[in-house]
Amino acid sequence: MTQITFKNNPIHLAGSEVSEGQHAPDFKVLDNDLNEVSLENYKGQKKLISVVPSIDTGVCDQQTRKFNEEAAQEDGVVLTISADLPFAQKRWCASNGLDNVITLSDHKDLSFGQQYGVVMEELRLLARSVFVLDSNDKVVYKELVSEGTDFPNFDAALEAYRNI
Repeated sequence: MTQITFKNNPIHLAGSEVSEGQHAPDFKVLDNDLNEVSLENYKGQKKLISVVPSIDTGVCDQQTRKFNEEAAQEDGVVLTISADLPFAQKRWCASNGLDNVITLSDHKDLSFGQQYGVVMEELRLLARSVFVLDSNDKVVYKELVSEGTDFPNFDAALEAYRNI
């Protein structure tokens, strides 16, 4: 079982670990209108999946903004996934004037978290991580941030996304 820290406390991650080079597993999450969404919804597009513990925290807010601003010029899609309720994600987008940000909730079943091995068992939140998938859903980049309150490596993730 993989372990990270969150505020310097040890946290165990549940689920199946995903590796670079493998085909990305499917998942089911909810959009802001409570519609079920899966990987199939983004078929044929390259994807940067930004995973955050909670959209309402400073680091998660900045991570979501940075990836969406930096990757907006690229063909493809940026998905931000957290275990927040869809209502909280929708409120965050509206209060920040971010109409084009795609936030998806894994709150219902933790399907994404289990399939990608990023469920923080002790907190029932998702571990900060980034996955870049090509248009055939092959994982070309993965980062699991070892301390949950730190930022991911924006440059490395964006380079992987741009180079697809």
